[in-house]
Amino acid sequence: MSYKHLSQTERYQIYVLMKAGKNLQAIAQMLGRHKSTISREVLRNSGLRGYRPRQADLLCQERAQSSRNAFQIDQTTRDQVAEHLKLQWSPEQIAAFLPVSHETIYRHVYADKAQGGSLWKHLRCQKKRRKRYASGKSRRGQIIGRRPIAQRPASVETRSQVGHWEGDTVIGAGHKQAIVTLVERKSGFAVLAHVTRKTSGMVSQAIIRGLAPLAHCVKTLTYDNGKEFADHAVVDEALNSTAYFADPFASWQRGTNENFNGLLRQYIPKKRPLSTVTSDELKMIQDRINHRPRKRLGFKTPYQVFHQSLDRVALRT
Repeated sequence: MSYKHLSQTERYQIYVLMKAGKNLQAIAQMLGRHKSTISREVLRNSGLRGYRPRQADLLCQERAQSSRNAFQIDQTTRDQVAEHLKLQWSPEQIAAFLPVSHETIYRHVYADKAQGGSLWKHLRCQKKRRKRYASGKSRRGQIIGRRPIAQRPASVETRSQVGHWEGDTVIGAGHKQAIVTLVERKSGFAVLAHVTRKTSGMVSQAIIRGLAPLAHCVKTLTYDNGKEFADHAVVDEALNSTAYFADPFASWQRGTNENFNGLLRQYIPKKRPLSTVTSDELKMIQDRINHRPRKRLGFKTPYQVFHQSLDRVALRT
């Protein structure tokens, strides 16, 4: 069934869209899936706290493992299945007379094919085609669950508290690898991470690794509209944060990040291949910029402002 083939990213997209109040029909259209696929996914994988993508993934894996275990059939049954297939019986017809389901027979046949076997040649329909349900509107370039910056709390703009971050990627020569830059708005404190490919999966995991030690002070993350941030829901769940996206062609809405990227280019020019940047060098660059005094901070360093703000919060609590 097609719901078994939902990816982890699609599960996070379902979660985000449900939180945004979208109904199952709308979610199905946005993901290019049939409504029944989404309905089964939510029904089978919801718990006491409702539908949670990580829990859904684990439940799916457990069922898959159970299915693999159930797939074990004895040699006598396998021989009988093979004999009936050679007589042009369908798996459904065979299952009516043998103690095995037609789904298990199909799995057995295609496992046999993968190992070079020929049982599949006896199927009348050698591969069941699944109908793809298009949304009628291309999803290319869209970021599912995107929250516009207009919905971001006004207090974020004032830089009155730590915990509000901006995220971006800086590319090098060849445009394949990237450095993920995460800058806290009030202090300018930055966290850097190197990714070998600018995919949404790699970028989201880099953000999580970089900010996990500081998760207690990650409230919001504001990105540009690059597709490398399409897995923002994965980050939000891991860090308990909320993602927002700047308006297209409005880099000034992420001025903190843009300013930092200019500082980073002093150390890593555009023409330099990022494959030559070691983890030790990147850490050194991060530390140097974080310990550089800033005029807007009264010539304190981003490191000082960030940690002093955290200390004040700790004292109040």
